[in-house]
Amino acid sequence: MIVVQDNSLGRKLFHIVNYMVLILVSLICVLPFVNLLAVSFSSSAAVSAGEVVFWPVDFNTKAYEFALKGDEFFRSMWVSLQRVVLGTLINLILMVLAAYPLSKTKEKVLGRGIYMGFFVFTMLFNGGLIPTYLIVVQTGLIDSIWSLILPGAIPVFSMIILMNFLRGLPEEIEESATIDGAGPIQILVQILLPLLKPALATVGLFSIVGHWNSWFDGIIYMNDTANYPLQSYLQTLLLSFEQIMLRASTDYTQLLAMMNVRTGRAAQMFLGAIPILAIYPFLQKYFTTGLVLGSVKG
Repeated sequence: MIVVQDNSLGRKLFHIVNYMVLILVSLICVLPFVNLLAVSFSSSAAVSAGEVVFWPVDFNTKAYEFALKGDEFFRSMWVSLQRVVLGTLINLILMVLAAYPLSKTKEKVLGRGIYMGFFVFTMLFNGGLIPTYLIVVQTGLIDSIWSLILPGAIPVFSMIILMNFLRGLPEEIEESATIDGAGPIQILVQILLPLLKPALATVGLFSIVGHWNSWFDGIIYMNDTANYPLQSYLQTLLLSFEQIMLRASTDYTQLLAMMNVRTGRAAQMFLGAIPILAIYPFLQKYFTTGLVLGSVKG
């Protein structure tokens, strides 16, 4: 096969403009985070004077010492970790169990169109906050980790990605396994799940980020602030950090003298982002492949 390279001036200009736009978009995404990190490592006086941009001024770690000394941060971090692990696991299991039969044709699955319409309907309409809250109350899930997991147990958009990925696999794979005597569960677990790794990594990343960043449901469903997940705790911290600093014991006097509200908030928010930053590089290689393969067929 002969590959023809286009070295025309227009093509070169396209590449230059394309790279410039991508670099600009990347900077827009990264620079606010760099500023946040610089503020968290700067002194109170430098931050108040507006001297901090992208590099710490009067470098110190007092804001992190203040954040890590309190029990609230680690307690909320533990709640978020439980939510991410349990929530993502339940999401993946239910998505696979729903996507596998829905990936079949109408002839093989009776009423497939009705089930599919039901799922799509939930993407467009929902009962609203009050009915959802009443259901959570009536089922006794208030102040429970399950109130953060079960209401969104099946992310429909991610399930459709898995369904389309399964529909893109050759039918001969299942037919040959059926001839060899394998049942549907055996085919799903032993044959299809290994092939689903890119798609599972993609929707798994969606679930991880969704559970980790969610804060509103924690405030709604948790009456005891000790049960707040990390993002709910950080949200309340953003609104009332001054009161938290005033309630701090005398053991924090030296730390409080070296920090202010902005440095304390920046340190807490950066610490909250570390787990996602640590997980993403391991799943990134599957992200594009899984997303594209899961969107080929409708």
